Amino acid sequence: MEIQDFQFQSCFRLGLFIFIFLLPSCSRGLEEYISAQYFKKHEILDDSKFNSFLKTDVSRSSCQMQQPELNNKEPKMLALHRNLIGEGSHRRLSSSVRLEIQVSAQSCQAIVIERLPSGVFADPFELQHLVQRKVFSNAAVFGDTNLELPSFRSNRSLVEVHVRIDPGMFSGDHKQLEINIELPLHARYQPLGYGISRVEFGLPDIVFSCRNEGNLHEKSCLLVPTDEGINDEDGNIVWEVPCGNKEHAKIVSFVTFISAILSALLIVWTSVSSSNIALTADLKQS
Repeated sequence: MEIQDFQFQSCFRLGLFIFIFLLPSCSRGLEEYISAQYFKKHEILDDSKFNSFLKTDVSRSSCQMQQPELNNKEPKMLALHRNLIGEGSHRRLSSSVRLEIQVSAQSCQAIVIERLPSGVFADPFELQHLVQRKVFSNAAVFGDTNLELPSFRSNRSLVEVHVRIDPGMFSGDHKQLEINIELPLHARYQPLGYGISRVEFGLPDIVFSCRNEGNLHEKSCLLVPTDEGINDEDGNIVWEVPCGNKEHAKIVSFVTFISAILSALLIVWTSVSSSNIALTADLKQS
């Protein structure tokens, strides 16, 4: 009895130890994402609230105290080119951004935030596969992450992608930086209608997270590039997703019902036939 109590106490202490030390590590992982701070305060993605969040919570004011050398070095977005790659319901959103920034490659990383419309979604598992392949240094989906919901029942989501900045990405005396990413996206089922549904993308949000090389334990400061020279037409993308035809709804439902009945009968017939064959084989052996 004493041995069992000792084993129980040992297992309990081990479980408590794992809980205490692993829980903070999970929290630290979420804190790496800017978007996690927004969704702590808001349940759904709202453009006006997110814009306010970027202007108030995500600002360069923290850099003035931590890294004075970054003052008067606000990044500038010089050019933006975007397009959709692929066909059908599974495509890749390609974005090429050219910026002017005066920081070293070793101290900063680029954070690209895509606010997705309700008609499309990003697969978190697919993004983690890209992280494992070192395509992105980090990536996560926030908001409505239910992959099965149609567009008229789902809320919006956003994708936050972290990209390492290396010296090869710089040009123009190391003052201009070019970032190219391809984000895999999938179309949700659209409501029944006629023709197509237009799913429109807005401009991406870009933030630089910079850390003082001399103090790696210091909290990173955030720099938001200005986009005064970028027009909405430069980054707006329209994905035309086919809709189901209302006139075909009854025919599709009837065919689906008949197919389900025939499939069930086929399964029953196959099971009975297999049982008869096995019974006949047993009788022959006996």
